[in-house]
Amino acid sequence: MEFIQRNIGWFGRATGVLSPAQATGFRPLLEQLAAGEFEEAEARAMALAGRPRRVWDRRPEPVWLARAFALTAAVLHGRREHVLPELDSLAVELQHTSRGARTILLVVRVNRAVVLLGEEQYAKAESEAADILREVTRLAHLTQVADIELSALACLAEALCGQGRFEEAESVARGNLSRATGNRAASLRCLVVGSLNGQGRYEEALAESGQPTPPAFRAGSGQLAMAIAAALHGLGRNDEAVMTVRQALRECEQFLHPTHPRMREARESLARITAGNPPSEAPDEGTGSP
Repeated sequence: MEFIQRNIGWFGRATGVLSPAQATGFRPLLEQLAAGEFEEAEARAMALAGRPRRVWDRRPEPVWLARAFALTAAVLHGRREHVLPELDSLAVELQHTSRGARTILLVVRVNRAVVLLGEEQYAKAESEAADILREVTRLAHLTQVADIELSALACLAEALCGQGRFEEAESVARGNLSRATGNRAASLRCLVVGSLNGQGRYEEALAESGQPTPPAFRAGSGQLAMAIAAALHGLGRNDEAVMTVRQALRECEQFLHPTHPRMREARESLARITAGNPPSEAPDEGTGSP
């Protein structure tokens, strides 16, 4: 159980719904997810969700958790075309349930915000992130939800960037960067860089990108390189920008599903730079993970 709570990030105290035997079954899934083996993790999670249960242990929480893991793996990988209806369906089931299940519901809602961002529905993503943060405030005294809060804040910052509200986005991302570790720190750093790009502060963005930051999770592949390329492009250093965005595209192709929104963004950015067009108004960094 301790291994899961250290490595599960988003799910935090939601793992308290698992028995020791169930926790053992989830361990390989978590290892696959942490390693970026998203397709394998999704398949394993679905198998856990569909596993026959003994008569005396048919609580729904482990099934909900497994389904949430499967959807998380799909979202992180970028295979999202089927995910939104499934997230909505699971969210309905999780309403008015136990405290552990409420934490799972928050994870489901963070995933929903990420999908909305990928679909460029920025106002809806902002609303979803704000609702999550309000719920986190209500639950904070009962359970550990810091990772979920930071993921929601990253979604909020990206939604603000998508609406051209770059100063607000910078305030959110920079104001919470010191609290973040690991992949969330990497994601928030990219959002600071992207928000500076959006304000035309390209030199500052480039300097910010060089600050010590933990390496990104595989779901964040290409994220920082995209933000750096945008800064270089804004400074007129187009040859370097082309090289950097090609690096981002290679990272995306190596680790992400072909339909991941960042794949499209990287190709559009490359075409824009090589054509000599000016930088886009909104950054193309994309959320790496909730």
